[in-house]
Amino acid sequence: MSQPTITDSHCHLDFPDFEGELSDVVTRAAEAGVSRMVTIATRHATFPKARAIAEAHAPVFWAGGIHPMHAAEEAPIGVEEIVALAEHPKFVGIGETGLDYHYTAESKDVQQESLRVHIEAARRTGLPLIIHARAADDDMARILAEEHRAGAYTCVMHCFSSGRALAEAALDLGFYLSMSGIAAFPKSTELREIFASAPVARILVETDSPYLAPPPHRGRRNEPAYTAHTAHVGAEVFGMDYADFAARTQANFDRLFWKAADFGAAD
Repeated sequence: MSQPTITDSHCHLDFPDFEGELSDVVTRAAEAGVSRMVTIATRHATFPKARAIAEAHAPVFWAGGIHPMHAAEEAPIGVEEIVALAEHPKFVGIGETGLDYHYTAESKDVQQESLRVHIEAARRTGLPLIIHARAADDDMARILAEEHRAGAYTCVMHCFSSGRALAEAALDLGFYLSMSGIAAFPKSTELREIFASAPVARILVETDSPYLAPPPHRGRRNEPAYTAHTAHVGAEVFGMDYADFAARTQANFDRLFWKAADFGAAD
């Protein structure tokens, strides 16, 4: 019987942590059943590298935006610039963008303005918005809802580790929650309960590598292959057989990241 396949919906393969190892990283991912991965560029200067990685490795797609922690130090990005990035056949998502008041609360006005630009680009392209949210639950829920009323768009709350209220607000808008290695940490009981109360049809899995390696690799560099460890925990959270959970998350990814699914179908 073939191994169930899953997708690492969020990683950072352009980071120096993977320099000179990308072919091995992609191979190990495939061996673990990770059939696709989306590498995320988080600032202007990294867009070309993320694009080149996606071009060089068949299982890799890419997304780009200005990370909220960089919003104040980067040149503002415009809607048209993002729309132009989306012309690339393997560019499949907008961001990551969002709000981070844990480290960079002093730039919250700039972050909010940048977030709204990314949302408009998501509307214009039909590609999913990729959201980073930390210590900003109230403003995040408010802005996502305001903007959705102004014009619908799709979205994933990447590496979701916020409170139940933001999870419910995102789900009410039809958005998705992505499980990272945090959900597999032993002390993340409350977070697992939040996921368990969500529809499994709205769940993705990811690594956010090189960060947040799940057990048994916690404390070391994360990589896409380790998505499987988080997915096994996800199967337990939802009381599902691993193969069934894997298939469900694949279907969810295909629905949200439709451009990646269409690309594969065209091959």
